[in-house]
Amino acid sequence: MRRWSIWRLHADVNGWPAWQAGITAAHIDGASGPGASFEWTSYGVTVVSTIYPVAERARVLCGGTAGGITGIHEWVFSQRPAGVHVSTAESFAGEPADADVTGMQSALDGSLISRLARLKAAAEAAA
Repeated sequence: MRRWSIWRLHADVNGWPAWQAGITAAHIDGASGPGASFEWTSYGVTVVSTIYPVAERARVLCGGTAGGITGIHEWVFSQRPAGVHVSTAESFAGEPADADVTGMQSALDGSLISRLARLKAAAEAAA
C-alpha cells in the first residue's frame, strides 16, 4: 500500500461515513486543504472543523469546537518498507473535558484506536 492511497482515502472527508463507523455524516465543499472547513457528525454531535497546516501526503492537523469541547486532531502518514505507517493524536480542552478527564481520555483513546483500525481495513479493501 502506498502513502498516496491512504492519504486520498483520509482526505476524502465526504467519504468518511463509509469507513468510520462512528461518523454518520461528513461534508466538505471543495478540496481538503489548509483553511478549509468541514462539518461532520459523530455519535450525534455535529462539529465544524477547520483544516490547519498540511504537509501533502504526510501530515494534516484540524480542529473544531462542539459541546464546549475544543478538539485538535493530527494525522501523520509515513512510507515504510512494509507499507504505510499512520499515527494519530488528539487533544480535548474545555469544561466538559476538565470535568471528567479519565472518562474523556478513555473515550478519546478508544476512538483513535478504532479510527486507525477502520482506516487500515478500508485501505486494504481498496487495494
